[in-house]
Amino acid sequence: MANENKPFGSGGSLKEFTLRALLIGLVLAVVLGAANAYLGLGAGMTIAATYPAAVLGMAVLRMMKKSTILEENFTRTVGSIGESVAAGAIFTLPAFYITGIWKDNFSSWETYLTASLILIAGGILGILFVALMRRVMVEDKELPFPESQAAAEIHKAGQKGASGSKFLFYSMIVGGLIKLFGEFKVFAVSWSQFIYTGAKTITGTSIKTQGGFLAGAPKISAAYFGVGYIIGPRLASLNFSGSILAWGLFIPIIMLIVGPSVINDPVYSLMAADGTPNFAGWEHLSTDIWKYIVRMIAIGGMLVAAFFTLYNMRSSLFVGLKRAVGDIQKAKQESSEAVDRTEKDLKFTWVMMGIAFAAALTFFVTYFIFNASIVIAIAAASLMVLLAFFLSAVSGYLVGIIGSSSNPISGLTVTVIVVTGLIFLALGITHDTQGVAAVLGVAAIVAVAVAVAGEMFQDLKAGHILKGTPWKMQIGDIIGVVISGLVMFGVLILLNQGDIAKGNAEHYVGGFGSKNLTAPQAGLFAVLSNGIIAGKMVWALIITGMLMGVALILMKVKSPMLIFVGMYLPLETVAAIFLGGLFKGILDHYVAKKQLNEHQKGVVENTGVLMASGLIAGEALMGLVIAIFAIGDIFLGNVFSLFSNPPYLLGLIALCLVGYFLIRVPLKTADKAKE
Repeated sequence: MANENKPFGSGGSLKEFTLRALLIGLVLAVVLGAANAYLGLGAGMTIAATYPAAVLGMAVLRMMKKSTILEENFTRTVGSIGESVAAGAIFTLPAFYITGIWKDNFSSWETYLTASLILIAGGILGILFVALMRRVMVEDKELPFPESQAAAEIHKAGQKGASGSKFLFYSMIVGGLIKLFGEFKVFAVSWSQFIYTGAKTITGTSIKTQGGFLAGAPKISAAYFGVGYIIGPRLASLNFSGSILAWGLFIPIIMLIVGPSVINDPVYSLMAADGTPNFAGWEHLSTDIWKYIVRMIAIGGMLVAAFFTLYNMRSSLFVGLKRAVGDIQKAKQESSEAVDRTEKDLKFTWVMMGIAFAAALTFFVTYFIFNASIVIAIAAASLMVLLAFFLSAVSGYLVGIIGSSSNPISGLTVTVIVVTGLIFLALGITHDTQGVAAVLGVAAIVAVAVAVAGEMFQDLKAGHILKGTPWKMQIGDIIGVVISGLVMFGVLILLNQGDIAKGNAEHYVGGFGSKNLTAPQAGLFAVLSNGIIAGKMVWALIITGMLMGVALILMKVKSPMLIFVGMYLPLETVAAIFLGGLFKGILDHYVAKKQLNEHQKGVVENTGVLMASGLIAGEALMGLVIAIFAIGDIFLGNVFSLFSNPPYLLGLIALCLVGYFLIRVPLKTADKAKE
């Protein structure tokens, strides 16, 4: 028994919770959290931070020398938690802006304080619930925790001298440079052309049709390319099919219908004075159709897809809920017993006090800041605790089966919004703005709690394999969510205000919901909360999307959510993701052709994921730097521009070269790998 209490590869106890491990972890939490915020707002997806945090943490600690595997495990645990806070933040907080609640004061200190309190309350709550349920979850042999096993193997390989940090670092540099070169107009980052089909007379009538379609190409984005590479060719193709439906079918058809009626509308100016078509006006019309009609249809589809995902997981959901209830009494009994270091969680009394504090914080925000009634504030605090507890248990169970990367946080959050909204209506809520704010506040706290709980369960399982100390990891993550919570809304402010400033300079409406910061999940939640509380649901379009979702499910289409996300996102974004998926498909082809063994396949997969993650992180960090300059009305493209009309083809060649190395380097690394 004594040996089971020793860390992997050690002859005894090793240092674990050190100041340097904590500080490195906090920096990684902020950096990886900011990268995921940038990615999620643009592409609607986030990447698991466990592997990058493990590799980067090990690399930095090794430079300081005399690091231990428990220090590295602790650093990874703290470093990966920022991604979960970011996921909860980007899925919900932009909805306050989109609904108009924070439209005029998004960057104010009051809004910053409110948002930070929401993120911190949700993050701490998720960790506290994990402390209650950890033992049963991580020791369950029926829960494989695939990503935890992989993370533990990264740490074990690090003890033997293997490291993938160079792939991550080099890719971060490449991702940052591509973003910077695009800003400096070394190449055009996008290309689009409206194809005008002209005026045609319908046979037998005098009715004329006016229309066309918008042709586009992949955005020159290392981040979106990396996302496509990570999710692979099948999922990237599903995502792209949604964009084809939107831009190749729905928008052209609607344009044929509305084209003649707006042909002389000065808002669009579809025809020039000499009778020739004004392509800019037609592109403006097609964008408005996508924004106000097609995206509403996509939201209806996302709603059905979210519930369908939960339905498919119904057995796991019920098991998770049943365990959650039973774990409370067990945690209470074990808290008073003497337990081994590797089995010691936070004390039960401290956990209960923390949960009560989070509930009080929710009441404070709802009553004093959102100006809801005392009944609604009490209901919000109670619902928040109950929903966060049960859904955190569900999140942990799902992560144990499929990993945190596939954890359906948005689907669980939809449930929170619907349940909370309907209960508030039953309580007779009368103020639209306060009601919508209260619903979104509860949803935001629960979303962060669920995301953090899933990541925490995954990290604790990896720590369990490596013989880490649970309570130290939990304390580290509490510090991590506090720091991430204080920083994350600042990141959102930078991105939002930077896009607004850029939009003002380039004559488009910037901010959350724009072409650069689409925030699909937040858009969905904004529509839902407004629809339930304020009665502003665009039912005809929403129902159309819901029927489409049902049809796709009946046709047994895999991942219908991705199709509707593809409809919601800009064409250029989805095309870039699709391109990354194609290159991953080419790599998969060569892996099969070379008949690599299982070990070599693992090397190929890990190397590719690290490189793609580096591309995402590099572009995201450079994007934040550019946003800071934009807020100060300093546009780097105006300071230095290589071309007045930069060529798009040059950027596409650069992206394809990146894809080439994403194929060649993993294969070359696998050839060198030995059993």
